[in-house]
Amino acid sequence: MVSMDLKTAVRSFQFGEKAKSELIVVSQLCLAISGFPEQERAGGRRMLLMVMESVRTELQFAFKSTGQSEFSKAINALNEAISLTESNQPEQASLRIAAAISASTTPAQEAWQVLSEHGLL
Repeated sequence: MVSMDLKTAVRSFQFGEKAKSELIVVSQLCLAISGFPEQERAGGRRMLLMVMESVRTELQFAFKSTGQSEFSKAINALNEAISLTESNQPEQASLRIAAAISASTTPAQEAWQVLSEHGLL
């Protein structure tokens, strides 16, 4: 049984679902950039890094708002993905993003359980 107050459950569910969606898009973009023509990759990589940093900011806000350590794990995995993207390794970055997705899904799943027990989902 998960121990979480309703306020934290609502926030964790909201942040976890949003992070998951955003990270899936980032992962798809990482894979897509590999297919860009060489002259477009540098610009694509810069835009991708901006999106990744925006998602990282959202994850940091989620961690500070909920205290859920899994959001911190997602931030760490995304930091690694950002470094790999900066090193022109977007395929490997996609693997680290998968770890971030997994980490950010855990608080949402736990929150879903709490919200369901209270008849809110």
